[in-house]
Amino acid sequence: MDVCLIFDLDGTLVDSESLCNEALLDLVPAIPDDVDELVRRYRGARFTTILTDLATRHGITFPADFEPRYRRRVATLFETNLKPMPGALEMLRELAYPRCIASGGPLAKIRHSLEISGLAPFFDDRLYSSYDVGSWKPEPGLFLHAAAKMGYSPEQCVVVEDSDVGIEAARVAGMRVVRYNPGGPPSSSAFPLSIHNLRDLPGVVASRFRSSS
Repeated sequence: MDVCLIFDLDGTLVDSESLCNEALLDLVPAIPDDVDELVRRYRGARFTTILTDLATRHGITFPADFEPRYRRRVATLFETNLKPMPGALEMLRELAYPRCIASGGPLAKIRHSLEISGLAPFFDDRLYSSYDVGSWKPEPGLFLHAAAKMGYSPEQCVVVEDSDVGIEAARVAGMRVVRYNPGGPPSSSAFPLSIHNLRDLPGVVASRFRSSS
């Protein structure tokens, strides 16, 4: 049957996780964790969840205007440093299936990331944000919203994700999933299927999902 691919963005299509956490450290030098630790701990997490955890663990108080300041710093770092993940451009050029983005970031950040990385033409306006839906991974609402907007049932959707919270959201939504795991440990989720290179994705979809019924 037909399939629709729903892509996570940060850490899946664009190499943004380190930059986002670098922005945190730039604005809050009191955070004792380094970038690698922040990426490991907060991959795929909601921004408010990250701030709450940092406040609890380190006693940090964030001012009311912190999020807009943080978003501006992220945008600045993206302008000079954001790159697509290895193989992303080649994969999207080859991919012959409907596709969209479902990200926990604000829509403005999604658009900015895609434009800077050169991936925007592959998605047009098929961009769905937790901030617009009011549902954050591991809740399934964002993926279910994306599927409905794309005109596909959950069973027809394949989610491409790098985070445990995103994979859990796909599982709860009743969707199939491919974990993008370019060099980390084996998946701790219930989904064993993973790829280490995005260029492998079209072949995996064709062989594992395209003929499913």
